[in-house]
Amino acid sequence: MGTSVFYFVATLSIIFSLMVIFSKNPIHSVLYLILTFFTFTVHYVLLNAQFLAVVNFIVYMGAIMVLFLFVLMLLNLNKENEPNKTAFVKILGVIAGGCLIVTLVGSFKAVAINSPLVLKDPNLGLVKNLGKELFGPFMLPFELSSILLLVAMVGAVLLTKKEEKANG
Repeated sequence: MGTSVFYFVATLSIIFSLMVIFSKNPIHSVLYLILTFFTFTVHYVLLNAQFLAVVNFIVYMGAIMVLFLFVLMLLNLNKENEPNKTAFVKILGVIAGGCLIVTLVGSFKAVAINSPLVLKDPNLGLVKNLGKELFGPFMLPFELSSILLLVAMVGAVLLTKKEEKANG
């Protein structure tokens, strides 16, 4: 049951990622990218990595993809605005695609699929264990990074705030 779900979701991941590349409309391409990230979230759940699944769902699907969608809508991309590509750029694209295909074929030949991955520790990707590690031996780096993010946020607010002129 688990391997059939994995292969089904992997097939969907490949189909949606190809639709991202071959879609003519950039808005549709972003929507297919959201679906691709959703299939990655399902993969994380199948691997028992709940924290990665939640972070992928919230950060990538929620924030970054909405940002991409708004940027594309603000850019108003049309065919008239797209520059013509020279023959040199097209040849470079074909060479890069060929290198990618050679790399993929070589990596598939190098990997032998013997048996599905079975986790020896079923509690490996749980949020509880991540919390124990973050608030145990990594407490100081975790708190220092939170202070650094707080200082960066305050600095960004101060940089964007308009200076008020003194009325005298």
